[in-house]
Amino acid sequence: MDFDLTKEQTMIRKLIRDFTEAEVAPGADQRDRTGEFPKKIFDQLAELGIMGLPFPEQYGGSDADTISFAVVVEELSRVCGSTGITYSAHISLGGAPIHLFGTHEQKEKYLTPLCTGEYLGAFGLTEPNAGSDAGGTQTTAIFNEDQWVLSGSKCFITNASYAKNLAITAVTDRSKGINGISAFIVPTDAPGFTVISNYEKMGLHSSNTTELIFNDVSVAKENLLGVEGNGFKQFLATLDGGRIGIGAMAVGIAQGAYEKSLQYAKERKQFGNSLSAFQVIQFKLADMAMNIELARNMVYKAAWLKDQGRVFKKEAAMAKLYASEMCMKVCDQAVQIHGGYGYMKEYQVERFFRDAKLLEIGEGTSEVQRMVIARQIGC
Repeated sequence: MDFDLTKEQTMIRKLIRDFTEAEVAPGADQRDRTGEFPKKIFDQLAELGIMGLPFPEQYGGSDADTISFAVVVEELSRVCGSTGITYSAHISLGGAPIHLFGTHEQKEKYLTPLCTGEYLGAFGLTEPNAGSDAGGTQTTAIFNEDQWVLSGSKCFITNASYAKNLAITAVTDRSKGINGISAFIVPTDAPGFTVISNYEKMGLHSSNTTELIFNDVSVAKENLLGVEGNGFKQFLATLDGGRIGIGAMAVGIAQGAYEKSLQYAKERKQFGNSLSAFQVIQFKLADMAMNIELARNMVYKAAWLKDQGRVFKKEAAMAKLYASEMCMKVCDQAVQIHGGYGYMKEYQVERFFRDAKLLEIGEGTSEVQRMVIARQIGC
């Protein structure tokens, strides 16, 4: 961790490292087995003032930078990927679109409770027939007597069971294609709005993943988020920031798997020596350490560009792509180093391996990241 963090960023890292070791790590395996949502942990993070970390103090946030956000996601994910993704989605998907595109009144009403940890933030983009092709949104919003009436569904939505409001996309003018997609803030207790949480997932078992059903859900015209017809562009901008969070999560999970592997290699004896004495294991660990450090620097660079107000779309896509694929390779090698024990839940690296796969899919698959990068380099 040689990246030159500021004094404030270093303090945040120490605070969260101490917190994760004391409060998050001890129950991570049990939560993975039971699927129990870590609500207590997020109540504690709210008490620490972390739930609104990068948002303005005016709305209950801490005015911290994006690198600090990445540091928190990384540290949480180092011991529990489910906690890491819940926090990352709360900030980068739940709070960010309101912060970026909301009016002052919307920020006071909807961003402030997210910052104070009253409830979690969530964001509805993906649909059963609109995954990588987010422009294929089918959920509709029809304006009728000073209200928008929403009909349709969303899938694979993080945190919605613990949100009181969330931002979603819907088609307001199908004749305009992607320029006819708008964004709305929708209360989860609105009549006709159903949140269903019954997915059985490969990993990230204690994170909340839901379906959303909109059956003629009415919201006030004031709940339009940003400019009508700009919803698709707004959510693409939101995803750029979210990819920094996924990249940080990948770095954290890989770091956790690497640390477990290094410890195991030093302790495990084979052929009269510790595993770490064998060059083949040394090289595996060296590659893991090198690739984690490369990914971390890529994530921090994208975060730094964002904080400078500069274009960061390409760098965020590169960081997310490289870090997620790196994480899968590191976790694969972590299981290999552990041998038969790596296949057993007791040694935790199999949990990291299962959790890691989502990172190559969520917030734009690896294939989509390559499309984004290709466009940005002029292909």
